[in-house]
Amino acid sequence: MHSDGLTVFIVDDDPSVRDSIALMLGLLGFRTAVFADAEGLLSAYQAGWTGCVVADLRLPGKSGLELQAELGARGSTLPFVIITAHGDVPSARAAFQAQAIDFLEKPFDDEQLRAAILTAFSLEGHRIQRADDSRDDSERLAKLTVREHEVMEQAAVGLHAKEIAAILGISPRTVEVHKTRLMAKLGVRNVAELVRFTLTRK
Repeated sequence: MHSDGLTVFIVDDDPSVRDSIALMLGLLGFRTAVFADAEGLLSAYQAGWTGCVVADLRLPGKSGLELQAELGARGSTLPFVIITAHGDVPSARAAFQAQAIDFLEKPFDDEQLRAAILTAFSLEGHRIQRADDSRDDSERLAKLTVREHEVMEQAAVGLHAKEIAAILGISPRTVEVHKTRLMAKLGVRNVAELVRFTLTRK
């Protein structure tokens, strides 16, 4: 699974390591971008980046974990794979506490890195899908009239047409018309789906 648009951002101060990882991943079909240090990636970083970061633990300037923290502070959710020639338990623990996908000690084999990246890409794919779904939901909600919003909120808490009509000061027949229209706009087939839709928006 090499998702379209996803990039592996490689950060390592050793040119031979950086280039060998990029070559290996390129041969496997991954898109890559390489940086010699955390500051290089941070200066180039754009909010729309998707994929994952493969970063050395020890870098000149900010470490791999500090890079992860800085990106997180900027709102990035890019998954991280930490690589190191100096693995120890505290470093590994710190990486996993920071939600790193994996902590690989050099020399690692190609399959270990590939597996970690595929895990990261899977997480990214799910995150992107949720973001797309949320955006689609927002666009559908924007199509509702004020009255349809009111009917939706009442119907979603289980009120029937007569009860909604009494609250809103309209006829039950009008409530049913609004409910039919709003359900069509939202793409839901019944009240159960309407309830689920509104709960996911909370």
